[in-house]
Amino acid sequence: MLTNLTVPLLGLVDTAVLGHLDSPEYLGAVAVGANLFSILYWTFGFMRMGTTGLAAQAWGKRDPFGQVALLLRSVLLAIMIGLVLILFHKPLIAVGLALMNPSEDVTTLAAEYASIRIWSAPAVLCQYTLVGWLIGTQFARGPMVMLIVANGLNIVLDVLFVTGLGWNSRGVAIATVIAEYGAATIGFGIVLTRMPEGQKLTRALIGELSDYLQILRVNRYIMVRTIALLLVLAFFTAQGARQGDTVLAANAVLITFLLVISNALDGFANAAEALIGEAIGKGSRRRFRIVFRSALRWSLWGALLLTLVFVFAGKALIALLTGIPEVRTTAWQYLPWLWALPLASVWGFLLDGVFIGATRTRDMQNTMLFSAMAVFLPAWWLSTGWGNHGLWFSLICLMLARAASMGWLCRAHTRKGRWFPDT
Repeated sequence: MLTNLTVPLLGLVDTAVLGHLDSPEYLGAVAVGANLFSILYWTFGFMRMGTTGLAAQAWGKRDPFGQVALLLRSVLLAIMIGLVLILFHKPLIAVGLALMNPSEDVTTLAAEYASIRIWSAPAVLCQYTLVGWLIGTQFARGPMVMLIVANGLNIVLDVLFVTGLGWNSRGVAIATVIAEYGAATIGFGIVLTRMPEGQKLTRALIGELSDYLQILRVNRYIMVRTIALLLVLAFFTAQGARQGDTVLAANAVLITFLLVISNALDGFANAAEALIGEAIGKGSRRRFRIVFRSALRWSLWGALLLTLVFVFAGKALIALLTGIPEVRTTAWQYLPWLWALPLASVWGFLLDGVFIGATRTRDMQNTMLFSAMAVFLPAWWLSTGWGNHGLWFSLICLMLARAASMGWLCRAHTRKGRWFPDT
């Protein structure tokens, strides 16, 4: 949880620094640009999630070759994908901004932000792999140190570049790129101290082309699931942008709190990924049940705590993030939707962890596609007359649909004993 909470902390600082400037366009530009990179980078989020499940199962089997080979091949794949993204970044950014369709002023600033952020691609994807491997091998302290130090650097540079040097949204982008490479460097240092004893670096660890294609094949379901989720969030941002820069900026503030919720609750899901994967690697059904019940109990307590925080301190938190009166007032109007998010979304976050640890990634894909296509889009279409309230209503519906569909599959797998490979 501490590791994950450093991630939205970055967004909170970005929002607070830009939210106190004299124009909402800067905040809107970073909201659009950051959303674009969420789609671009988390399309390859399987580099983190898939690595965790496979590393946890190799850890449970006490397979040092499998652990190191997975890490090395995933890092090389991450670097290659990152370089390809840099090579083709101009058309990718142009298409992304065209689909989001913000105002002309926001588009110009967002394009500048994106052209800088893209240079962090190899570092970001390497981080996904390193964090996934460290969590899978049950060394959660490593990602915590890695991300806290790097995000602390980002915060300092944000304040220096934006407040001190007046670089606005451009300064936020430069600070993020520097911090991403800092995080990757720290992560490699930590991983080197965690190499299994007796496992030497050999040509067999690097593997063949077929090994890399196999990684992509195994994780294709996570990739489709992640793209579907990110497209929903991009659609959410785009529809908010069509209602004006003030609504776009207000949604950016509230979505920052959604990131706090998701990353906090994902702490329990990450633990479930590692421990469920280990239980399956060992073939221990008893351990599986204990982990599931414990993760469920703590996730619910965490969701309740977050709900209370936003109910009693939501207005004060919004005021901390922006001093622009119209943005602050608009965000307050939609605050009640934020109150409902923790308890609506906690089930999906937890079950993501269980399904990833069990490498049941096809189920994750199918439930997300169902929730997005059969629930989110119809809910949005039926509530278009509600304006921005309709957008938030649709997002809550998406979370509840994920909870219901994944919960149904989870119960079916448990009753029929399908969590373990031999059944």
